Amino acid sequence: MDDLPDTVKKCLDILDENLEILSNIEFDLNDEKNDELIPDMKLHHLYDMTEDVAESEKIKHAEFKLIRRQSED
Repeated sequence: MDDLPDTVKKCLDILDENLEILSNIEFDLNDEKNDELIPDMKLHHLYDMTEDVAESEKIKHAEFKLIRRQSED
């Protein structure tokens, strides 16, 4: 029973070490979903989609930075 706190600490350390990798995998999987194009789109739809993707990337980047800061605390 005395080993439990040490084991939990080791698990948390491993998670902290791999948090960035896990976050990148999650972002990559979500990016694959966002990469689908619809044929015969109008120009204004493409423009709107470009703005949406740029905004989404900014949000993802901010979320990643927040997660990293929280894991450092």
